[in-house]
This record gives sequence, C-alpha cells and structure tokens, in this order.
Amino acid sequence: MPQTFSSNSPRPAGIRAAWRRRGLGAWLLWPLSVVYGVLQGWNARRLQGRAQQAGVPVIVVGNVIAGGAGKTPVTQAVVAHLRARGWKPGIVSRGYGRKTRDCHEALPDSPAGEVGDEPALLARTTGVPVFVAAQRIAAARALRAQYPHVDVIVSDDGLQHLALARDVELCVFNDEGVGNGFLLPAGPLREPWPRPVTATLHAGQPPEPAGDAPAFALQRRLAPVARNARGEQLELAALAGKKGGGGVEVEAVAAVARPESFFAMLAEQGIVPTAIQALPDHYDFASFSRKLDVHKPLICTEKDAVKLWHIHPEAWAVPLQLQLPQAFWDLLDARLAAVSRRPLPA
Repeated sequence: MPQTFSSNSPRPAGIRAAWRRRGLGAWLLWPLSVVYGVLQGWNARRLQGRAQQAGVPVIVVGNVIAGGAGKTPVTQAVVAHLRARGWKPGIVSRGYGRKTRDCHEALPDSPAGEVGDEPALLARTTGVPVFVAAQRIAAARALRAQYPHVDVIVSDDGLQHLALARDVELCVFNDEGVGNGFLLPAGPLREPWPRPVTATLHAGQPPEPAGDAPAFALQRRLAPVARNARGEQLELAALAGKKGGGGVEVEAVAAVARPESFFAMLAEQGIVPTAIQALPDHYDFASFSRKLDVHKPLICTEKDAVKLWHIHPEAWAVPLQLQLPQAFWDLLDARLAAVSRRPLPA
C-alpha cells in the first residue's frame, strides 16, 4: 500500500533510519557486510586493468550509497554545462526498472517501461542522445555508432560498473552522508569509503570520512513554475499558504528514493499539501489512486511525471534546479581539457 506521511514532518523510516547509526540491527548484519565487502573487492580486482574504452572522454555521475543521492539532476546539470561549452554529449544508463533487456535508445516519448524512468526523463529534458544497456560499454558503443558526432559521454550512475573506463568520476552524496559507515546490508555503502574520485558533490555537510577528492556543496530547490502533460504552466506561488479548509486543497505524490526531501522542498516554497503520498522508488503508478478529487491540484516530481502523466495528465510536474559553485565547473573543464588531448582508442 502507498505510504502516507504526515504532511507536517515526513521522516525516513525502516532500513534507512537504521542505516543512520550503528545500532543492534546494524551490528547483527555486520558479518554479512564483511562477506559483501570481500566479494565487492574481488570483483574490483578482477576488472582492474580490463576496463573498456568508449573512444571519447567519459564522465561517471554516481554514488557509493544505496538509494537515491541526486545523481540524475547532477547529470542534467553536467550535460547542460557541456553543451554550453561546445561539447556534444551523450548519456548512457543501465535503465533501472525497465522491462526490456536489450540495448535501447531512450527517446523523449519512450515509455518508462522500455527504457527506465530516469533515462526517459533525461531524454525529455536534456536534448542529447540517451542509450540504456546492462553493460554501459555496450550502450556507449551503440550511441556512438548512431551518433558519431558525440564527443563526450556522461554515465548516469555506474560508479561501481568498472567494465567501463572513465576519465572523470563524480560521487554524489545527499544530506545523510555515508550513514553509519557500514557496507550493505548493515549500512548504506555499496563499496568502502573513502575511495579515489575526481570530486564529491554533497548536500549538507561533506561526507565523513571525506577522502582526498575536492568536495563541493550543491544546492537543490524546486523551480518556481510547474507544468503538466498538456503544456500548461502553473506558478507554485499560486499554491503557497493554502492547506485544506479555506482555499485550494493540494495533493502531492513522490515515488523517489527520498520522498520526504521533495515534500520538504514544497514546504520551503510555502506549499503544505492537504494529502501526500510517498511511494516506492521507481513505482510504476499502475495501482495509483488519488486521495483528493481530480479537480484539485496534484503535484509530483519530474521523474514521476514520466509515468504519472499517462493516467493523470493534469498532474503538475515540478523541475528540480541545481546550483554548483564555479570552482566545480572549472575543475571539470580542466579535467576534460587534459583528457581530450590524450589519444583514446575508438
């Protein structure tokens, strides 16, 4: 059943709450974390020196924690920056949650079930080629074969997908950092941290331990204008300060890894919905039912709109705006300038 938080103070629960501290449950699972770490380390050593080149510079935007950390918005921002600097980027992704298994191009009108909700969103919002495949190198090669003008590839997720050689690694953290610092399943870490990366991007405090990579704070907030499937626009300010009773009733839904973050950002805009639903990440909305009348405003994330608009075209999707310091973009530009002068095998 969909989980409904109190609209006043939604908080993470379940395993995510347990991962924040080294409680009894974490210590009971710690032996399994040791086994996971051994297997993860063995796989890394197995692939060491065997990563395959894509033929152009590759930027991996990933994380070391389970669940969402905000990788896709960072990918959107990086692609927009690259285009502004004259690069011709393409995007590759695993396409998590899709029903297909082949190497597939994600188009702006591709159903999420074919390519995954995040690649579908990226295809709609970035204006660059997007390919999905279980093996990122297969997606990269297919993308370059069909779009030979592409001169840089951005991988949405894939920090642990070591079969694809990369020139830049960006590790994204949300405000929970590394949690209790344990590997899965006792903690949120997919691999030991710290580990070498080009840069870390973090909401809130830098992760501890921080590691040697430059760390940059990122700021996220909702765009002031939402839109629906019909192309109509709505200023969020028109909904601010209205909750139940007098005024317009507003409903909000989020099927992302950390839905409480979306609801908190709505509150920052002065919007306190009468009803909110927090659904599992990558939820397909097949059994979704509204809590309020369909004539009441329904607010969702851009990622949810990829699937929700098929049944509720009136839903208002709110884009996420990302801000990073200029020092980060300078670092990225310098790293790409260095690797682009290095001959790469096709």
